Amino acid sequence: MPPEPLTPERILEATEDVLRRFGPAKATVVDVARALGVSHGSVYRHFGSKAALREAVTDRWLDQSHTELSAVADSEGPAAPRLRAWLTALFAAKRRKAGDDPELFATYMVLAGENSGTVERHIATMIGQIAGIVESGVRRGEFAPVADPSATARAVWDATNRFHDPAYAAEWGQEGIEAAFGTVCDLVLRGLSTSP
Repeated sequence: MPPEPLTPERILEATEDVLRRFGPAKATVVDVARALGVSHGSVYRHFGSKAALREAVTDRWLDQSHTELSAVADSEGPAAPRLRAWLTALFAAKRRKAGDDPELFATYMVLAGENSGTVERHIATMIGQIAGIVESGVRRGEFAPVADPSATARAVWDATNRFHDPAYAAEWGQEGIEAAFGTVCDLVLRGLSTSP
């Protein structure tokens, strides 16, 4: 049986395994190539540098939440329940990432710090999804008119920061965090609502 072709996806999967095993300070492209049974030059043909490989892994990790959240943002129905569902899905995804594999989560925090452009694109995507929900709520008369849906979406993002910013990951398992999350969601939705 011929060997499995070397694809960017296979390289990224192997890189994730190598990062989990060695950590970001010690993981090298040679380690990734060794895990794949190829030369490091083969890896460099897909990713021109170690920095490009690390950025691609970070991008892949952050993008994993985009699909689920896009489905919520693009679904039919009233905007308020969709926004609550979106915020809930984001919080749940972040908690899973932090809780299921804390070592890998810590590794990705290091990589995210190295790749601020990737993080900025991720945040812009998230804010864009919130803006879409806000716009649909305004269009349907559920949310009060806003001058700039993107600015409003950014305010929602900032208001819920405690529940998605990795800096707060240590709090996500604490008693009362669900109630605190619900209270913030209620406040945000009351602020957007056309009802008094």
